[in-house]
Amino acid sequence: MSEEPTAVRVLVVDDQQLIRDGIASLLSIRPGITVVGTASNGREAVTKAVELRPDVVLMDVRMPELDGVEAVAVLRRRAPECRVVMLTTFDDEEYVVQALRAGASGYLLKDLPAEELAQAIRLAHAGVTQLDSSVAGLLAAALPSPSAAPAPAVALSPREIDILRLVARGRTNREIATQLYLSEGTVKNHVSRILSRLALRDRTQAALRARDLGLL
Repeated sequence: MSEEPTAVRVLVVDDQQLIRDGIASLLSIRPGITVVGTASNGREAVTKAVELRPDVVLMDVRMPELDGVEAVAVLRRRAPECRVVMLTTFDDEEYVVQALRAGASGYLLKDLPAEELAQAIRLAHAGVTQLDSSVAGLLAAALPSPSAAPAPAVALSPREIDILRLVARGRTNREIATQLYLSEGTVKNHVSRILSRLALRDRTQAALRARDLGLL
């Protein structure tokens, strides 16, 4: 008999109690997810993350005492193993860029269905960056392409450039595979090689690098 996979441990951070408790309640009944605590501001989030060591922190952006973006930067230093996914009503491009630059592993809006949020948490724990579709477009607009795009420091093949461009647009491996008529495993291997060759941590950094290189 196979062993049950370990549940993803989640900390929910939001300054509005009704929203905070609602999200925690919805996630607590989802398979494979355990809500280990909640916090009402960024400072409390840092304290509880260091204490509870969640796998994923769901972080609101605008909060008192220490906002979500500042809290992400602190968590990257004090609890680097925690992945932080921004969950907010604000799709302002400045917040998006600041959060991803600070080290967030994703940026989602609160109007998504509960099951999609649960899946995003599982994927974040597995190292997959999640960007709301509208956020991906904002990110492209927020980081203008240079007039003459420099070549990557490490040469990528035309296929890898195509895949990097689609990663930057927020596409999943499955979506990329369908669009480029490749297997999902082949796309996954390409993405791994791209991250390795460009010395990038994750898909968020890959998206930012693609825009810095003017691939969009």
